[in-house]
Amino acid sequence: MILFPAIDLKDGQCVRLKLGDMEQVTVFSDDPAAQAKSFEDQGFEYLHVVDLNGAFAGESVNGGAVEAILKAVDFPVQLGGGIRSLTHIESWLDKGLARVILGTVAVRDPELVRAACKAFPGQVAVGIDARGGKVAVEGWAETSELSVFEMAQRFEGAGVAAIIYTDIDRDGILKGINWESTLELARATAIPVIASGGLASMDDITRMTAPDAQILEGTISGRALYDGRIDSREALAVLRGAAA
Repeated sequence: MILFPAIDLKDGQCVRLKLGDMEQVTVFSDDPAAQAKSFEDQGFEYLHVVDLNGAFAGESVNGGAVEAILKAVDFPVQLGGGIRSLTHIESWLDKGLARVILGTVAVRDPELVRAACKAFPGQVAVGIDARGGKVAVEGWAETSELSVFEMAQRFEGAGVAAIIYTDIDRDGILKGINWESTLELARATAIPVIASGGLASMDDITRMTAPDAQILEGTISGRALYDGRIDSREALAVLRGAAA
C-alpha cells in the first residue's frame, strides 16, 4: 500500500486547490524541489506531481519545477497535467519520470493511451477525475458524458499501470475519501486503483488497512499532510504494519 504525497504546481509553487478551483488556492511552498526532498527524507517511497497550469493549457507549464524535483530526489515520481502526445510522454520519461498520468487525452484519444502503454510498458497511468460519476477533463473545467466505469473499461487489458481516481467533490476539503465509489471502481477493473481526493485524517489511513481496501494500490495525500493533520511517520508505519 503506497502513500503518495502530492505536489500540485501552479505558477512554479506548491499549492492545494479546493474542489479543483484555480481561484481557491493555498500556497504551501515556493520551492517544489525542497518540498519533494522533504517528503523523501520523511520516508515516502513515491511522489505524485500535478502540473495544474499544464492541465488547463494542454501542455507543460511548470516543466522547470518538475525537472528540479527530479534532480533533487531519488524516489520515483509520477506526473500528470497537460501531457497529451507520445512525444511529450517520451520526453518526460527520458528526463527520469517513473510514469506519466494521462487524463484529458485518455478521454479524447484512447488510442494514444494504448499506443503509449505498448511503447512504455508499466510507465503509463490513467487519471480518472470524477464529478457526479462523470469524467471531468481540461483541468476539471469540463465534464464529459463518459462514466467512471466506462472510462476504466475502455483500458481494460491495455497495459495501464494504474488508475488514479479522484472524486472532485471531495478534493482539497478534508471530508474523507469517497470509499464507496473508490472501492466500487477497484472491484470493477483489473487495473490497480489509487485513491485520491479528500484524505483528511489518520482515520482514512487506518481505513486503508481494512481487508476490503487491500485491493487498492495506495492513496494520495495533499492538504492533510501540509496541514499536519496526518503525521507522515505514523501514517507510513500504519500502512507498512498492515502489509507485514
